Amino acid sequence: MADLGTEVRYVKGIGEQRAKALQKLGILTMEDLIGWFPRRYEDRRAVKTIAELGADEMACVSAMIAEVPVVSHIRKGMDLVKVRAVDATGVLDVTFFNQTWLKTSLQRGGTYVFYGRAEGTQNRKRMASPVVEPEGKQEVTGRIVPVYPLTAGVSQLILSRSIRQGLDACAEILPDILPDDIRQKYQLCRIGYAYENIHFPESEEALSLARRRLAFEELFLFSIGLRRLRQRKEAIQVPPCKDVDMEAFYSALPFSLTDAQRRCIDEALADMRSGTPMNRLCQGDVGSGKTMVAAACVYFCVKNGRQAALMAPTEILARQHFAGLAALLEPLGIRCALLTGSTPAKEKKATSARLAAGEIDFVTGTHALISGGVEYASLGLVVTDEQHRFGVAQRAALAAKAEHPHTLVMSATPIPRTLALILYRDLDVSIIDQLPPGRRPVETYAVPSSYHPRVYKFIRKLAAEGRQAYIVCSQVTENEEQPDERKAVTKYAKTLQEKVFPDLKVAFVHGKMKPKEKDAVMTAFAAHETDILVSTTVIEVGVDVPNAAVMVVEDADRFGLSQLHQLRGRVGRGKHQSYCILISDNKNEETRQRLHVMAKTADGFKIAEEDLRLRGPGDFFGQRQHGLPGLKIADLGCDTKLLQDAQTAAEDLLARDPDLESCPAVSGRMTQLFTQAEGALN
Repeated sequence: MADLGTEVRYVKGIGEQRAKALQKLGILTMEDLIGWFPRRYEDRRAVKTIAELGADEMACVSAMIAEVPVVSHIRKGMDLVKVRAVDATGVLDVTFFNQTWLKTSLQRGGTYVFYGRAEGTQNRKRMASPVVEPEGKQEVTGRIVPVYPLTAGVSQLILSRSIRQGLDACAEILPDILPDDIRQKYQLCRIGYAYENIHFPESEEALSLARRRLAFEELFLFSIGLRRLRQRKEAIQVPPCKDVDMEAFYSALPFSLTDAQRRCIDEALADMRSGTPMNRLCQGDVGSGKTMVAAACVYFCVKNGRQAALMAPTEILARQHFAGLAALLEPLGIRCALLTGSTPAKEKKATSARLAAGEIDFVTGTHALISGGVEYASLGLVVTDEQHRFGVAQRAALAAKAEHPHTLVMSATPIPRTLALILYRDLDVSIIDQLPPGRRPVETYAVPSSYHPRVYKFIRKLAAEGRQAYIVCSQVTENEEQPDERKAVTKYAKTLQEKVFPDLKVAFVHGKMKPKEKDAVMTAFAAHETDILVSTTVIEVGVDVPNAAVMVVEDADRFGLSQLHQLRGRVGRGKHQSYCILISDNKNEETRQRLHVMAKTADGFKIAEEDLRLRGPGDFFGQRQHGLPGLKIADLGCDTKLLQDAQTAAEDLLARDPDLESCPAVSGRMTQLFTQAEGALN
């Protein structure tokens, strides 16, 4: 009998060749196979007549092939199969690209079910490359169909058939790790039912029950993992820091800190005096002054005779932090240094030697801070900026440079406070919920694409005043399948440079560029060597450019509210009034409402709360927004109540059985998923 560790090549119906294709997806074992969850679902149960097909509608239609299929050779590598299908209500012209075998498999007079996007006029409907199956012998129509993430050589049908084989082979051996009392208390289905209906749902209700069970189990294990992590940290004792007169630090600042900043500093310093290592998340909106909280902790640590390190996700951000913090801290007697990947070898060696000798008090840098040759004399504080950009291994590697250093992680990603307190159970949470005085809110407008001429005119006006602009697109290069749907960075930048702003300097940057290339483009923009930067969301976390005064987001409906807020935070950092223009032609009422939220509030935490409210419990038949990394099925945006229930269940179990002796299955699985849960914090 197979077990969950059995390699997929031994599953009946899969074999060696299909196993090699599945391996590209990281599917090696039976457990990997049945745990490869759909990313969304399509409801293909309703079958319409041709006359009922709406324009641009995804639908199933049953029709008879009226004429022998015709093959047309368009050009090398492009063959078309054209078919005319009919029912009692009309005619449907169907075209298939590069599927010449259909000429013989589609029989004149046969009735088939077609699933695809309907186009054309009321009198003449069309479909291009739909799914097609003989009526009565359907596998992927007539039901709710899962849509899986794929790779080259693996089709939806191959994956679906493989998962069917896997489920059939291990239906009797799936471990139901949740204790019966928990399953009954929270009205959760059995594991076999959950796996069957997450992949092959009988109905919306069955899918909902399946997903709820699997998400609960994932969050239950996640909660146990976080509790264990916190308990480990609470058990560690370190020498408490002594009191330090912070007045010299506060007096050196060229501005007054907000009450929220002072509160966060007080919380962090209390941690460092407590005798256990600080593990604190400092969460604040874009521009709220998290860096000053970090600076106060650095000052406090160094005055206690220890070293501090700040790790940033990009070289340009590391340089920016170094420039600002060194100017503040060096006059206070703190010796500062910068260490990045591009630091010359000789200088890096010298800096490392000074760190090891204790001749540097505070170092700012990138991943270079955790490289093998870098040692510290007495590292007491580790600060990571934009912590979600680092993997757990990277954060741990920096902390491993010392014995239980204090840890401060900073994030500008807005998460509602209630959710943050649940998510970051291994960290204490400080939230800066005030902006520094005098910071002007960014004026935000949501407009259709017909406003492009006015937007371009406005950018030109600001450029004439010496300002700069960001234009953000949702993809890098044009997608052949959707050539007109999204503005593509490279092509759009070329068009803007040649046809719209020939007298201005337009540059582009995207995530597929090499880090050095990205840094060079961003550095040039910061130095005002370019006027307009066309980008993907790679600039979401980036360098301060106080002179940038306008942020244009194309296809704004394709971004989450919190992501739009992050992008908006790239402007409004200088003395000039700044603007954010969200361009979208999406007429969906919920989408319009979401963009209206952006226009009416600048509070990132209110935006995050509104994002959760608008998204509701999740939409299984739409493009589901995923939870944090490490969670395969739970959505921490939509599943807040489920997370609270799972956490309560985990706490009740640990209270009566701290070592999980009565639940060996939970203990075993928890070890495996604990790594994923920890990764979700990074």
